[in-house]
Amino acid sequence: MKIIHVENSGRDYRLVLGSEPRPAPGPGQVLITVAAAGLNNADLLQARGHYPPPPGASPILGMEVSGTIAELGDGVAGWRLGEKVCALLPGGGYAQFALADAGSVLPVPDAVDLMEAAGLPEAAFTAWTNIIDTGRLASGESLLIHGGTSGIGSLAIQMFAARGHRVFTTAGSDAKCEAARSFGATRAINYTREDFVGVVKQETGGKGVDVILDMVGGDYIQRNIEAAATWGRIVNIAYQKGSKAEVNFAPVLTKRLTLAATTLRGRDPEQKRAIRDVLLQEVWPLLGSRVKPVIARVFPLAEAQQAHEFMAKTGHIGKILLTF
Repeated sequence: MKIIHVENSGRDYRLVLGSEPRPAPGPGQVLITVAAAGLNNADLLQARGHYPPPPGASPILGMEVSGTIAELGDGVAGWRLGEKVCALLPGGGYAQFALADAGSVLPVPDAVDLMEAAGLPEAAFTAWTNIIDTGRLASGESLLIHGGTSGIGSLAIQMFAARGHRVFTTAGSDAKCEAARSFGATRAINYTREDFVGVVKQETGGKGVDVILDMVGGDYIQRNIEAAATWGRIVNIAYQKGSKAEVNFAPVLTKRLTLAATTLRGRDPEQKRAIRDVLLQEVWPLLGSRVKPVIARVFPLAEAQQAHEFMAKTGHIGKILLTF
């Protein structure tokens, strides 16, 4: 099968087309004929040598795919050969065939294009488990999502606006803010000329927001604390501006805040299955109507290097895909 190899892992890595034997599914696994693979920032970090795959995972890049079921491993029930699916992976997506744990596989509804469905799993799993499971967002509460036009942000805004939440977001240009509003954001804040702390305070009558999803880090750590409401929850899923900051913890104490940080990739299959099951109930019925994958650009697999370079420029809106 065709795959993408990483050569010269590090700052000047290169992605090249190669080949490997087609894998066989083990017990509890599904083999997927890949139609498309979604790009994530973790792919760039792994190629640079900063984010190794979990033990036992494929070293091939790619944490989400869409396609059709090619083979079923022992003990897998409820799926049929040829069925259209998308899946969350610990690795192995930049390939013609990808192995997925059955509990991380979801059906692709007729209302969603099979190729575009590759942009769903990572964003949906990440948004739900961090905002609901960790952030404990409750009915009537407000939410601030940084990076509102990222793959995660663009889907998360739709998911939680559809559930009736007031969603604030940040983005780096007026065009991106306009896009975020089209996804359902109540207020999109251009961080190049607006202070998100001041904006959310003003928009909430001085209260602040109940839950914050942050992938920025750095000086945003302190600013999130300032923007959070009493009893607020702040969840970090990445540190694009760095994981170190000088922080005044006094407001954490006085506002009784909860600060959390989580990753998804290394969680065990049963934890991912639990998230998948809730997504099927709460989010999948909205697909094609109120929630849709936002696709920035599509590259053929052989142009994976160009796709990574395009992603690194950070000017895109939504997900970038590799297709076969």
